[in-house]
Amino acid sequence: MPLEAPARIVGELTSRGYNAEREAVTRLAGTSDPGAALERVLEAVPEDALVVRTEHVEAALPTDAADAARAEPTAVPDGEPTPSVSTGTDPTPGDDTSGAAPVETEGSSPADRSVDPAKRSLEIVGDMTGQSTGTGEYADFVSVFRDRLDRLGGKLKGRVNHRPATAIQDMPGGSEVAMVGLVNDIRSTASGHWLIELEDATGTFPWLVMKDREYVDLVDELLCDEVLAMEGTLADDSGIAFVDSLHFPDVPRTHEPSTADRHVQAALISDVHVGSQEFMADAWNAFADWLHTADAERVEYLLLAGDMVEGVGVYPDQDEELDIVDIYEQYEAFSEHLKKIPGDIEIVMIPGNHDAVRLAEPQPGFDEELREIMSAHDPRIVSNPSMVTLEGVSVLMYHGVSLDEVIAELPEDKASYDDPHKAMYHLLKKRHVAPQFGGHTRLAPEEEDYLVIDEVPDIFHTGHVHKLGFGKYHDVLAINSGCWQAQTDFQKSVNIDPDAGFAPIVDLDTLDVTVQKFS
Repeated sequence: MPLEAPARIVGELTSRGYNAEREAVTRLAGTSDPGAALERVLEAVPEDALVVRTEHVEAALPTDAADAARAEPTAVPDGEPTPSVSTGTDPTPGDDTSGAAPVETEGSSPADRSVDPAKRSLEIVGDMTGQSTGTGEYADFVSVFRDRLDRLGGKLKGRVNHRPATAIQDMPGGSEVAMVGLVNDIRSTASGHWLIELEDATGTFPWLVMKDREYVDLVDELLCDEVLAMEGTLADDSGIAFVDSLHFPDVPRTHEPSTADRHVQAALISDVHVGSQEFMADAWNAFADWLHTADAERVEYLLLAGDMVEGVGVYPDQDEELDIVDIYEQYEAFSEHLKKIPGDIEIVMIPGNHDAVRLAEPQPGFDEELREIMSAHDPRIVSNPSMVTLEGVSVLMYHGVSLDEVIAELPEDKASYDDPHKAMYHLLKKRHVAPQFGGHTRLAPEEEDYLVIDEVPDIFHTGHVHKLGFGKYHDVLAINSGCWQAQTDFQKSVNIDPDAGFAPIVDLDTLDVTVQKFS
């Protein structure tokens, strides 16, 4: 989608970590193709620049900027699938392949994964299983939020001349000020402006976003408890600051993903839901059979992002939709299905909200009894979330319960169930997998915030919402992998039509995606 207004240009610049002079934005908006002109300017902006200035625009674009922009191809905006991300078809340039129908493939030859084990590499980072220290006391909540502010605030403090809340209160009116803090409150005023209260370790301070500013649409993306930086000007009485710019921790614009040194693939799946009457056993068996064929000989890793079983008592009247009512028998049945996967595939699993672990995130990996039941292929069972590195490619695995909250809180054009990967983009932008506390997502207080996205992953893999979607955000491949459960009565009641029986396959040497369909 082209950038057609100054507000869109400001939003795009902010998402990439830049501020901009008003005149620079005006000149970009006046070109025939603002999107292409913006890309050209950003290519020419000095590496250490934080503000796009008028001279940057003038230097990057010829005198006849409109003609220059018209000659440039329209850039694919961040957040849309790129031509390198496909569903197995040959898309024409500019097609949105994220919504294309995946290609169903077949194969009959036995797979040969007799690769030298020394070429394989699988490392786990951030597994908090066995590390939980939270007791639920007040001090634990203080500790986790201080850790969040310290770590994410550290990513922002180098970009603004920040001051503590108490120091800002003592500054004279008209001063230029900046603050890094947690979003404590968001509310509209009687005049239609937005009042955002930031909180740091010293106190709180109110910031006013005027309704006629170009970046006011970014307020729609804010969630309480996320970490944010704001710059602005103090009112005459120093009781409030008028916002000139706001910054998210975000994925750096310079991020370059790592890739494997050889052609090797990973299958990313989630939400198997064994034990449900709607578990699609035939589709699972077809997937397992396919993994034994020559078409799948490069698939050496399987990453499963939670909800191995349907669970018990997860939602009202769930017992009426269960095929297996005992939780341990559900895991035993899942283990039997897992045994159908080729034994030479490395498996990593994290729990989800239907699994028999605590609901509050971060969720530790399964206990020893369940691990013993699911011991087929000796899978690596780690916490939700965890970072997995496959031959140099980092994959952030998170089940995805917070996606419900993101989709509920943000406007439909920015986050929806139909495009779950776009909701994931906002978690990357906020550098936290579950920023909002006190909503539907249960969060456990710990000494440190295990839900912070410290290191930028190469791949972000989630499930939970039972919808298939993938695309790239600042060169991070985001994938929500669908499910293996047909529509339940509960899903019908909330109007969710699942994408079931799909298996996204990622080439770790290129980060290209194809999707195999088994239903």
